[in-house]
Amino acid sequence: MQHRRPRLSKKARVITAAAVALAAAAGVTVAQAGESSKKCTAFDTVTLGKYYVNNNLWGQDKGTGSQCVWDNSAGGNTISWGTGYTWANSAKGTDSDVKSYASTVLGWHWGWKVDKAKTGLPIKVGDRKKVTASWEFSLPSNPGTMNVAYDLWLHTKNTADWQDQPTDEIMIWVNRQGGAGPLGTKYGSVSLDGAMWDIYQGDIGWKVYSFVRRTNTTKATLNLDDFTQALVRRKLLSNDKYVSGIESGTEVFKGTGRLDTKSYAVSIG
Repeated sequence: MQHRRPRLSKKARVITAAAVALAAAAGVTVAQAGESSKKCTAFDTVTLGKYYVNNNLWGQDKGTGSQCVWDNSAGGNTISWGTGYTWANSAKGTDSDVKSYASTVLGWHWGWKVDKAKTGLPIKVGDRKKVTASWEFSLPSNPGTMNVAYDLWLHTKNTADWQDQPTDEIMIWVNRQGGAGPLGTKYGSVSLDGAMWDIYQGDIGWKVYSFVRRTNTTKATLNLDDFTQALVRRKLLSNDKYVSGIESGTEVFKGTGRLDTKSYAVSIG
C-alpha cells in the first residue's frame, strides 16, 4: 500500500485544543522510565540537550485517538526516549493518512527551538560533511500501520526560520509495518550503508524523497551524507541546498503501539 500525504506540513500549529487523553487510557502501556516527563498535548516537547522530543500530531484531524511522548535519559550526544499511541480513522481520514509523527528534532522544524549554535546545523550539502546517525529501538509485535524513519529538511539558504517553507524533504525508512508505504512513485534503488533501499519521489508543495529499506531493522548506523549525495548523483538535489533539520520518529497511520528508542545520536563532521 502506498499512502498519499495530505497537502499539509508538519508545521506546529497554534495549540488551542485541550490536552489529548493519555495513551495509557486507550490501552497503550507506557509505565516505565520517563513516566514523570510524559507529554500528551499536541505539539508538546521535551528538551534533551541539543535535541527535543516533539509530540507531533500534524495529521490528527484525520484520526481519532491519542499519543504521548517521554524521555528516558540523556548523556552527552546520546538520548533515549519513547512514544505510545492509538489511532483510528476519523470521518475525514483513511488508512493512507498519517496521523502523527512523534519524533526527536535536531535543528530546524518550522523554526528553531534549541539554540542554533548547539545543533551543528544547517550544513551545506556540497560541503560533504559526514553526518553519523545511530539509532537502536524496539517495537511491539503488532504496532499497527506505521513506519520508523528519519526526516531531513532542506532549504536554499542557511538562515531559514519559521516562515521559510522547505524546498526538499528526505525521509529514510528503516522499518515499516502493517503495509505502510511512501509518498509518490518509485524512482529507482540504491545500495547504501550495507543495505538496499528503494527511492520514491513525490511532491506536496516541496519535493519529497523517500529511501525505503528493503528489509526492516531495529538498529542502524547511517551516514546521512550518503543519502543526500545519492540524490545529487541522480540530479534530484543540488549541492547548494542546506540541510536545516534532522528528525527521527514514527509516522502512524492507524493502530495501537509504541516505539522505544534505546539509544539515538547524531554527530556532524
